[in-house]
Amino acid sequence: MREASTELLVELDAASNVTDLLLEQQAANPAHALYRRKGPNGWIDVPAQKFLQDITALAKGLIAGGLEPGDTVAVMSATSYEWTLVDFAIWFAGGVTVPIYETSSAGQVEWILHDAAVRRVFAEDRAKVKLVTGVLAGSELLRDRLINVVRMDFEADAPDLASLAAAGTGVTEAELERHRSRAGLDDVASLVYTSGTTGNPKGCEITHGNFALVARNIVAFLPELLLQDQARTLMFLPLAHVLARAVQIVCLTAGATLGHTGAAQLLDDLKSFRPTFLLVVPRIFEKVRATAAHTAAVGGKARLFSTASATAIEYSQAEDKRSRGEGSGPGLLCRIRHAVFDRLLYQRLRQAFGGDVGYTVSGASALAPEEAHFFRGAGIAVLEGYGLTETTAPCTANTPSRTRVGSVGIPIPGTTVRVAGDGEILVKGIGVFRGYHNNQAANAEAFVDGFFRTGDLGNLDPQGFLTITGRKKDLLVTAGGKNVAPGPLEERIRAHQLVAHAVVVGDGKPFVSVLVSLDPEGLDNWRSEQGLPALALRDAVTDPQVAAAVQEAVDHANQLVSKAESIRKFILLDAQFTVESGHLTPSLKLKRAAVVQDYGTEISKLYS
Repeated sequence: MREASTELLVELDAASNVTDLLLEQQAANPAHALYRRKGPNGWIDVPAQKFLQDITALAKGLIAGGLEPGDTVAVMSATSYEWTLVDFAIWFAGGVTVPIYETSSAGQVEWILHDAAVRRVFAEDRAKVKLVTGVLAGSELLRDRLINVVRMDFEADAPDLASLAAAGTGVTEAELERHRSRAGLDDVASLVYTSGTTGNPKGCEITHGNFALVARNIVAFLPELLLQDQARTLMFLPLAHVLARAVQIVCLTAGATLGHTGAAQLLDDLKSFRPTFLLVVPRIFEKVRATAAHTAAVGGKARLFSTASATAIEYSQAEDKRSRGEGSGPGLLCRIRHAVFDRLLYQRLRQAFGGDVGYTVSGASALAPEEAHFFRGAGIAVLEGYGLTETTAPCTANTPSRTRVGSVGIPIPGTTVRVAGDGEILVKGIGVFRGYHNNQAANAEAFVDGFFRTGDLGNLDPQGFLTITGRKKDLLVTAGGKNVAPGPLEERIRAHQLVAHAVVVGDGKPFVSVLVSLDPEGLDNWRSEQGLPALALRDAVTDPQVAAAVQEAVDHANQLVSKAESIRKFILLDAQFTVESGHLTPSLKLKRAAVVQDYGTEISKLYS
């Protein structure tokens, strides 16, 4: 199958914009808690009416400060309620939001402020204000531009959110409405800069129509998650990333209550917030499962956990075959074992997600099918989806009634997915962005026949489910001419307790190899389970027992491919790939080119 489409479910007035989604929620139920903020004594509800009041006060402050419709305003902050507040205030004032990752370097900040012609910057705290003002003071690109910087709290030294709101008291409701209603669906709502591995980031022009149409149609597409009674979720992914931002607008449209937290606090906050659904990246699944396995091993229940894991996977695989019309579902003995383990272990696993999670949505990077089967079999349904910044995040997704584990689902409503002759995935639809800002050369390369060229490789099954097979630029070609997709091999190796990241290499080389970054927490857990003494990371990379364990993971991965594609050698690294090291994007995707460049010496050793 070369093309699949899903019909649009909801249309919108061309003169409307994202702010209308909030106004409709407030009019329908002003007392409903759209958000919850974490306070010193727990979570505090923020009703729609209060949220709207706070937004309009800030929007009036922006207007009083001279913001005109279409002006760009940057936001540099970690995920927080204030991020959301500022985002909507910018839209109510008629502005265009320009997210900047909190981990961005001074050079990246300078480029984005210049390229987007930013007039104002909201910065999270004193450190971010200092970084931005330092960039402004020393920049040749920005020296002739007046850019105001506002700190994102209500108790700082002015200018802060409190002083901004106070400055807008003289702006009339009529003037606010003129600004708010100026934009239509075709107008740009946000310039979202890609975190590319080479060159300056490119600004993606995401329109009000992209956000609003995707939100409206996703709610109709996934009512089981979004329209269930007391639907709520906790957001920890960076709001500077379009995925978190799009999901946040989806939640607003559905009236699902949303809270904000950070990755470091996530597991603790899940217990108190108790979300009913959750957006998760694969690393969270891997960590939760590894922690559960370690806890079982320490308690002398390693064999029990192993059997329970195998049962969960078997149960889910049988359900998956039934959905494909290839079987009748789990057999009697499997169902009995599953029921026993549900009482003994699976319930405890679900508590790690707060206890009320019925569905999780996995995005940002590929999830190993075994992980999806394990969690689904344990009672936590995993719906994997796919998208890019240029598609306003989701362009395909599995649904509760239409799921194929290992796939990224079917096109969302109003979207067509096509697979080109060379295997590249092409997308056309409601989420596809307007184009790259001030970059006609990139736009000319990005589109073909009205479809956006994703750069990803995949295939469509007869039912329209898309499976990602690799990244076009990542495809390795060995010296023998064998094409190797590194993704599936890396996913399987990464599933091992000891492994944090795996990077398959071998382009132009006689065989395939892999760089393996060890997981410090996984190493400690593995060591204690094996009854071994303390082992520092720098010593573990030369330890023969660690090497033997990683070799087992490599052997397991090699079962996926032919001998010519198999991994022949690996090297263990005592370094960690992080956002700060420059080897991961803020959405935790691996920057393959950066790893290959920085670890050229280690790669050379593999082939010497």
